This record gives sequence, structure tokens and C-alpha cells, in this order.
Amino acid sequence: MRRIHAVVLAGGSGTRFWPASRRNVPKQLLPLAGETGESLIAATVRRIAPLVPSERVWIATGAHLLDATAAALPHIPRGQLLAEPAARNTAPCIGLAAATIARTDPEALIAVLPADHFIRDEPAFLAALNRALDAAEAGWLVTVGIVPNRPETGYGYIEIGDRFAEGTHAVVRFIEKPSRERAEAFVADGRHLWNAGMFFFRARVMLQAIREHLPELAAGLDRIDEAARGGDEARAIAQIFPTFPSISIDFGIMEKAPRIAVVPGDFGWNDVGSWEVTWEMAEHDALGNALPAGTVTVDARNNLVRDLTSARSPKRWALVGVSDLVVVETDDAVLVIPRERAQDVRLVVDALAKRGETGRL
Repeated sequence: MRRIHAVVLAGGSGTRFWPASRRNVPKQLLPLAGETGESLIAATVRRIAPLVPSERVWIATGAHLLDATAAALPHIPRGQLLAEPAARNTAPCIGLAAATIARTDPEALIAVLPADHFIRDEPAFLAALNRALDAAEAGWLVTVGIVPNRPETGYGYIEIGDRFAEGTHAVVRFIEKPSRERAEAFVADGRHLWNAGMFFFRARVMLQAIREHLPELAAGLDRIDEAARGGDEARAIAQIFPTFPSISIDFGIMEKAPRIAVVPGDFGWNDVGSWEVTWEMAEHDALGNALPAGTVTVDARNNLVRDLTSARSPKRWALVGVSDLVVVETDDAVLVIPRERAQDVRLVVDALAKRGETGRL
């Protein structure tokens, strides 16, 4: 039976979800989609449980988020939380995880998954992962691309080539975020998928690709491995990891390596990028509102209200004559913004930083 490890990337900040998301409680630790009370990262780990047991789940996160991440995932051993002392994008992060796993299992199959995605059709998702792992087992570097349902300009795209196995294609090229006109053409031609940042490979194959295409990173990983054999891994990571080049796995490896495959996926994927998306995925009343239980509405339509306070006493929300709003309350802040401007929440974060109100970031 093949041994599958999962590496969950959980280092994001999620500034577009202020005031719920903060520097020390980023969006992956919050219940922003799906089941009530289930954080995005907990949902990510739960979804892959049929394929990957908890003893082979690794969480890559910032050193400052270790305690909060451990609390969100109490069933994941603390030793499987990989602390990054500095943000260096995905190539160093994935390289460190692959090297760590390869010390005991160089032929391990590894699935790399972001911690902050929502998946509506979980059986279809697992089926796509199994196809991707089949290709990875054969020595390919693999990604899962999302079948687009709109001409999105905020995502990168993957052009698919010939099919070489059931539901699996060679990759022709990766394409950066396109113009609206190009995005419309991509959706129309049926040969382009959204790049969702999921990767599958044998540990040995990825480390060899890093050695070929990112030799500086490979040299640093070798030094960390040597220190780990001497029981000094933590010190080595703290010293060496911040010196790694800041580069994505897409640009550093996937756009350069020769055997790259993609599995098209159509399973209700969403990257949970703003409060607007949270409203889209929530359960709505007859007038399109997503509200706390018991909310009183009078002529109110298409609103999102999230009460994230810790107060024990019940609260009665009431909305009168308002439409298309996002209202979020935490213990120390309230956000009110039109849904169509949900991406502009980051402007609040910028303004607070300029004021020096770091305690609210």
C-alpha cells in the first residue's frame, strides 16, 4: 500500500477578512465557510482523512502561529508542525517539508494542499486527488487544476495538453493572471484550468527537481539535513531558512521541470478570498440573507452578518431597509462594508497600520 503524506500550507495572513482575521489568527484558523464552527484548516485536514492518517499530516506555518495552529488541530502531533522562521513563499516551504519526510521515507507520495480552500463536493475532490497521486507515483510532478466557471482575472491558468491517463493530462504551460479578454478566451476554449496551488509528487522526485532548478535552496536543505542527523535541526532551520530565495513552487519548479501533469477538477472549489465569497457559500434565507439565528429582518436583502464575539449573552440582530451589506462584529471591532467592495477590507488594515494600531492587526 502506498504511503501518502499531506503537507498543508498554513502561513497566510488573510487581511481581506479583518476584523475576524488578525496577524496571530489568520483566516485558515477561522470558520469562514462550510460547517458552522469548523475552521478552514480543520476542514482541510478532515477532508483528506480517508487518504492520509493524522500521523502523516504535516502543517507548514509561521513560527508565530504554532500555538494557535496546534490548538486548531489537537489530533496532529506537535512534531508535525513545521515552523517557518520567515516567509519565503512556497518553494522553500515545500522543499523543507519534502526533505523532512524524505529522511524516513524518500519514496513517500506527498500531497501539498492550501489550508484555506473550500470544497463543496468532497467525494469528487478525493477522486481527483487519487488520480493526481497515481501520476505522482509514476514519477510526474502533478497539480490539480480547477475547471473554470467564469473568466476570472485573479487566478493563474494552466493550459492542458494530451491526456496520458484517465483524467490526467500533460501540462503545456502555466499562465500568469490574464486580462479579461484572455480569460474569456480561456474559458471558451476548454483547454485552460485555474491554478489552485495543489501539488503532488514523490519526495525524491521533488528534491531532485529542486537540485536541478533551485540549487541554492537544495544546498540549504542539505545543510539542514546534516544538522538534523546531529540533533540540531531547529537551530539550523532558524539560521538557514531566512536565507532561502523567496520564490513560488510554480515559478521555481513547475514552470521549468519536464514531466508536469494536471488533473482537471470540478468539485465546488473556492479559495475563500473575501467576505463576498463567504456570503456566496453560506446558507441564505428567502431574500438572500446569511444571518445569525433569530435575526429580525424588514425589507433586507442579500446581506451577510457574522457575529464572532465571545460574549455568552444572546444578541438580537435586526436589519431594516438595507441590502448587499457585510457586517462583522468581533470583541474589539465592527466592520460594515458593501458586499461589492469586500476586497477593500485590506484598506482598513493599511489605515490601522499607518495609525500605529498594531494591536488590532
